[in-house]
This record gives sequence, C-alpha cells and structure tokens, in this order.
Amino acid sequence: MNPLQQNIHAYIRLDEEESYVAECMEIAVVTQGKTLDEVSQNLVEAVSLHLDGEDPAEFGLVAQPALAAVLG
Repeated sequence: MNPLQQNIHAYIRLDEEESYVAECMEIAVVTQGKTLDEVSQNLVEAVSLHLDGEDPAEFGLVAQPALAAVLG
C-alpha cells in the first residue's frame, strides 16, 4: 500500500482568453479566475467542496492535505 500524500498539487496557467486556470493533479478539480488572487481563492473553495463529506484517504490523501500551487 502506498503512503497517503500530504499535498494536493495544482498547476496554474494562463489560457487563450487571458484568464488563469488551475487544475489539480490528485483530484478532479479545475477552476479559473481573471486574476491570480481570484483563481487561488476559487481553487481553495473548489478543493474544499470536492472533499466535503468525503474520506480523503479514498483519494490517497491524509486527513487534512495541504494545497500546493505552481504557476507555469
């Protein structure tokens, strides 16, 4: 059995419409925003909603994983 991951990794990029798009690698979460602040806030909210009422271990995550985002 693999150890549970401590972090949820997200990749943030600029799309064709000059909006930021954030996509998580470990879970099925994608969100966007017009600024880095907006996409960051949307990412935190989307991850929280995705994991609400779920067992993070089912996603291979510890109970309270950290969110790590990289701008690329």
